[in-house]
Amino acid sequence: MTEQPLLPGGVGLSRLRVYPWDTADGLHGGSPHLHLTCTECYCVLGGTGELHTLTAEGLRKVSLAAGDAVWFTPGTIHRAVNTGDLRVQVVMQNDGLPEAGDAVLTFPPEYLASPQTYASVASLGNGGAAEREERARRRRDLAIAGFGELVAGGPRALEEFHAAAVALVRDRLDEWEKAWREKALAAAKRTGAQIEALRRGDGSHLREATVARLAAPPESAFGMCGYLAPYPREGATTPPAGT
Repeated sequence: MTEQPLLPGGVGLSRLRVYPWDTADGLHGGSPHLHLTCTECYCVLGGTGELHTLTAEGLRKVSLAAGDAVWFTPGTIHRAVNTGDLRVQVVMQNDGLPEAGDAVLTFPPEYLASPQTYASVASLGNGGAAEREERARRRRDLAIAGFGELVAGGPRALEEFHAAAVALVRDRLDEWEKAWREKALAAAKRTGAQIEALRRGDGSHLREATVARLAAPPESAFGMCGYLAPYPREGATTPPAGT
């Protein structure tokens, strides 16, 4: 059986329907959070919204409409705001790392004191859909409260949040490195090997060309920003000839 190729550059793909849930500050949308090692891109499929970001440069609001693409590097606290059926194709650097916990929600400081305390409010548990949705709403509201504190607290508050985030993920780094080596790094090394082969006049890898297809995935998770439909690469199929 032919090994299915990695997605370009070892990226991850998901479809996202941003939560329409109202918020205490009069908006609608998901949970503010940051990624520690992954650049993320939103390609807007439809609807309207905003991306609220917080970095050392301060708070920024970027409008989103169909056809727009916006991306943000590690450390960017981001909040997806839904102003009208916002739907996004997410392209995530380092496939496997977000699933391994490369994200920290902007909970108030008392919930960032230890991995156990953080997990007690971040986890959605194993209950039914209604129970998990209720926990996702509470998680979102708590992250928004912390986000407001970070905006008001300025650079010092942001630095303290960064330090807490680093401490929370320290025990996961071996798992992250394994995922990175198997996907993103492996994809980059493969390109380097192909360039070297071409320098030698060797194009034998061209005979190994293959095509893979991922069917549209179902919305299977309550993500941080909305209803999430991840594309699992392991489920890729090879289309029949002639299609």
